[in-house]
Amino acid sequence: MSACTDLVPVSRDGWEGADTGTGARHAGRIPIAHMRHVYRLDEVERRLGKLPSREHESLRATYERMLEKGPERFQVKPSGLPAMAHLYDELPNFHEVLDDLKRQLALCADSRDALELTPMLLLGPPGVGKTHFAREVAQLLGTGMGFVSMSSMTAGWVLSGASSQWKGARPGKVFETLVDGQYANPVMVVDEIDKSGGEHAYDPLGSLYSLLEHDTAGEFIDEFAEVPIDASQVIWVATANDARGIPDPILNRVNVFEIGVPDEAASRQIAAKLYRGIRAEHDWGRRFEPELSEAVLGALGRLAPREMRRALMTAFGNAKLDGRGALEERDLPDGAPRRAPIGFVQ
Repeated sequence: MSACTDLVPVSRDGWEGADTGTGARHAGRIPIAHMRHVYRLDEVERRLGKLPSREHESLRATYERMLEKGPERFQVKPSGLPAMAHLYDELPNFHEVLDDLKRQLALCADSRDALELTPMLLLGPPGVGKTHFAREVAQLLGTGMGFVSMSSMTAGWVLSGASSQWKGARPGKVFETLVDGQYANPVMVVDEIDKSGGEHAYDPLGSLYSLLEHDTAGEFIDEFAEVPIDASQVIWVATANDARGIPDPILNRVNVFEIGVPDEAASRQIAAKLYRGIRAEHDWGRRFEPELSEAVLGALGRLAPREMRRALMTAFGNAKLDGRGALEERDLPDGAPRRAPIGFVQ
């Protein structure tokens, strides 16, 4: 269904007339892209023409939006193997995943092949940085990102859309990300996939069986729009605490990585880098010392990674109120959640 034009070079600052995020800057190379058709205009026009007048206004608006936006989206990839040293520093407990990502990127580097990444499942306890990793991957590749939290789902249509015959129906997240976004190959994060629920009549993960297969994803049909969408280039990252709640057909379609809690040395490394990043992001940061003391690093090293930023922001504020340019251990919030034991939530 989809067609691609020739490779399109882009500047170091982003696409011509479009913002690619920070991926190009991280990579230090000029990204390249195909323009890929993610749906067929004639199919949309045919569907729109068959709609009864004065009915299905939401569906009509969806088709008109598709026609207005057009079917072409950027299919972006780095022009060569991107620089990843910063990710190894920032995510010391993700080295196995980063190694696999680097191998797959190397296969398409300096070639006309499209970027092709095997769907991945990140298994690990809460707070170890799984969702943050997915965002970093999107930035590294210079593409967009969609996000679905499975813990809040009550029916399968959140991913695949609900029939327009239902009141309040709307397209699913995959459709919206491809149609409303700029990219044919966004990173799609399916968060807490082991917590998917819903009524017995629906299977919240049912649409993933076809979406995670390259061949069938090329003709994915959202139940609301009923127009084939090319989702074959989507980069899938799923997260979970426990694999026992995930059906085998899903596990058989993904590369599974167990993400452990970073040890104290790695946690101190994460905290130090986060401190420097927060300090650099804010004008008020110049009023603080360039590095943390060993005492503060030790205290932060006992926190889960997701709690560190909040603890640091509290500490910055407390130190400022006290008229100091150096954070002290007493500036950190009391009762902050500590790192979970190594292993997985039962």
